[in-house]
Amino acid sequence: MAGFEDYEQALTGITSGYAFADGVTPKVPYSFMGTIYDDERNLLLSVLDQEALTMGPQVGAFESEFAGWCGAKHAFATTSCTTAMHVATQALGIGEGDEVIVTPNTFIATTLVILKEGAIPIYADIDPRTFNIDPENIAKKITPKTKAIFVVHYAGLVCDMDPIMALAGEHGIAVMEDCAHAHGAEYKGRKAGTIGDIGCFSFHSLKNMAMGEGGMITTNRDDLVEPIGLLRNMNITGWGDKDEDDYWLPSHFDVIDWNGKWGVNYRMTEFQAAVGRAQLRKIGELVRLRREHSHYLTDGLKGVEGYVTPYEPPDYHHAYHLYTLCVDPDILNRDEVMRDIYYRQQCTQGILHYQPSYDFTGIKKYLEERGYGGQFCPNADAFFYRREFNLPMHPRLTREQLDIMIEGLRAAADRAA
Repeated sequence: MAGFEDYEQALTGITSGYAFADGVTPKVPYSFMGTIYDDERNLLLSVLDQEALTMGPQVGAFESEFAGWCGAKHAFATTSCTTAMHVATQALGIGEGDEVIVTPNTFIATTLVILKEGAIPIYADIDPRTFNIDPENIAKKITPKTKAIFVVHYAGLVCDMDPIMALAGEHGIAVMEDCAHAHGAEYKGRKAGTIGDIGCFSFHSLKNMAMGEGGMITTNRDDLVEPIGLLRNMNITGWGDKDEDDYWLPSHFDVIDWNGKWGVNYRMTEFQAAVGRAQLRKIGELVRLRREHSHYLTDGLKGVEGYVTPYEPPDYHHAYHLYTLCVDPDILNRDEVMRDIYYRQQCTQGILHYQPSYDFTGIKKYLEERGYGGQFCPNADAFFYRREFNLPMHPRLTREQLDIMIEGLRAAADRAA
């Protein structure tokens, strides 16, 4: 994105980087390459020798290996986490007028899949320490119209799933885990994506496992296998009553709906799957490096008044897709700190995640038209607008870059004192 002439043009590539033509070259920019590649290059070339280039042997092997790695019975590759969540939303039977409880602290995709089915996002507030959806607030938002709870394991820290699953069981509602940040994250010995009814993963370029784009659905529910398989592949199926000997009769496939739901082409290519298989083999090391870098930052910022480093509860394994640093707004001004480290010192580029979803123009309009306007979560609001920013975090960071970030943040805090 370097070289864009104006901010509006830069926004068209907002999911591929945060480089702006503002004359600033920070020593530690915010990188959108979240992984390390080595033998992936040879694997990509080997795919060219195959006959099938989509939904072939690489995809099948990737699904099987991913399911085995995370401990799920079933896994289905898709084009992205967004499309994975759309398939999940349809497979769970969510439709017009249904309410889905969801966190406002997430990328817009988690809400969009609810809107696409005509359902209503009901925003539950976040825990101010973990930044994840608060089970106690979920309980307050459940109504007879509630069909599901969509949780997001923000930054790579799994939500407090036991009370959430207890609520879901008590009320007979489904739980989808948005695991876009959570490859390798664990909750009480269980991997993200295996606790709720369905898990959805992202392989976007900045994720802990990166293939440019791509997604994966995981589930332990056998009854969801058929709808997921149909809905990610245009509802194509075989002829159940076919009795002709000739394979081409009556035609090569049939098309059926799933409870009135229609899917589209959400298939993964063989190239993506080949890269994904290589990434899966090194995910343990990739997460180890993120954890090591994050703990180093936390140790380096200890004792600096005004900063609040990430919280990692006991029995959790934080995957640190993001390193979210907060300020105490009574001591430091978040925006002044970001200006200092970026413009004044030109040492570190921080970014913000995530503006509460209910504040976006289109979602406000959608909710107001359906009588659900005015939703507000004070913890999520304070988190985004006053407290948080994310430091660069990926496995390629050097000790020198980590020290630059620490020194810059310490200097910014000293100047603000």
